[in-house]
Amino acid sequence: MPIEIKMEGQVAVVTLNEGENRLNLDFLGKFIEALDEVEKKTNANVLVVRGADAKIFSNGIDLEWLMPIMQKNDTATAKKFIETMMALFRKIALYPMPTIVAMTGHAFAGGAILCCYFDFRFMRSDRGFMCFPEVDLGIPFLPGMMTAMKKAIPRCKLDEMVLTGKRVAAPELEEHHIITKACPIDQLMDEVMKFASQQNKRRPVVELIKAEMNKDIVYAIDNEDPPIIASGRFYV
Repeated sequence: MPIEIKMEGQVAVVTLNEGENRLNLDFLGKFIEALDEVEKKTNANVLVVRGADAKIFSNGIDLEWLMPIMQKNDTATAKKFIETMMALFRKIALYPMPTIVAMTGHAFAGGAILCCYFDFRFMRSDRGFMCFPEVDLGIPFLPGMMTAMKKAIPRCKLDEMVLTGKRVAAPELEEHHIITKACPIDQLMDEVMKFASQQNKRRPVVELIKAEMNKDIVYAIDNEDPPIIASGRFYV
């Protein structure tokens, strides 16, 4: 199963179980379906998303899938991909319960951006980096991405990470309050679940609070300029 859902009390644990968890249309669709299932078919009041791979949480956009689409100038599929990816990000930003991501390994590019939409981030301390290599790839960020990154990362550290492409390990991320806690891999999920079990909040209240807190992210996503595809400024 590429994505698994397990209930532990009031906590829904969603496991991304597709290797490097690269973002393509199929994976994004299944991720959105899993979030819909948790929201509509369970009584969960906390969402935890973890990676199954012990080395990589998410390596970002699936370029092996995407590049042939771009080479064929299949702008319809490319546009659908961007819209679906941003729909997933938007859903996480507005999700009506606290959201926690357990970064079980590397989070690169789109995978690192994905983590920024969560309310809380935990990461294994003994292996893995968070990194935005777009500056070296020659690729800028969509406004809805950058707005979420500004939410998650203090400006002085964000400048360093996005302008140098620096790989940052969990202890440094914790020092700058980008992640809530850095933990050895054998303690990561215990710490995540301990934290999650304390977040027994009412969904309607959390939904209203997050709608206000993250309205700038939603605005940026909803008002992004569609011609980026046609103009060739494709963001990965």
